[in-house]
Amino acid sequence: MSVTLGIIAVLVVLVFYGLYVSLIKKRNKVKEASSGIDVQLKKRYDLIPNLLQMAEKFMTHEKSLMTEIVRLRTEAMKNSFKDNPQEAMKLSGELDAKMKDFLISVENYPDLKSNQTMLQAMQSFNEVEEHIAAARRFYNASVNDLKNTAEIFPGNIVASMVGVKADMPFFEVEEAAKERIDVSKFMK
Repeated sequence: MSVTLGIIAVLVVLVFYGLYVSLIKKRNKVKEASSGIDVQLKKRYDLIPNLLQMAEKFMTHEKSLMTEIVRLRTEAMKNSFKDNPQEAMKLSGELDAKMKDFLISVENYPDLKSNQTMLQAMQSFNEVEEHIAAARRFYNASVNDLKNTAEIFPGNIVASMVGVKADMPFFEVEEAAKERIDVSKFMK
């Protein structure tokens, strides 16, 4: 009987340890994913001034839009996704919306649209946006994996015992980004 209890105790310890290791790996994967978003956002923030600088001489009527983009970029750069995901998501959504407005505005300027440097910068911006989207998908998958392990029995017991919290938010698109863009307001 004592041998059976000993085997059961060893199995319980092994299961506990396995779940503990799994939770820590998943929590670290969420941290890695949030850092990945920060890296991609930094690329975007570095590219925005170049786009605006090239467009500035052509787009005199869109001065307020460019000013707002600069303000949002500056504010967003102060907020790390890893440290404050809710605020970073909010600012990222606002900046996304303004950049879409900017890119639509570029369509009204044939000289700018045909400028080779501007075309390359816009292509780079689109690539960065694709990388940001991929980083967000990776982050959401990592958060989902951690939440599943930390909220489903027996992982929830181990998570509460060792203090692993699955409180990271999913990255969700802001309501403004879901709205259809009215192209007519950019047509001159």
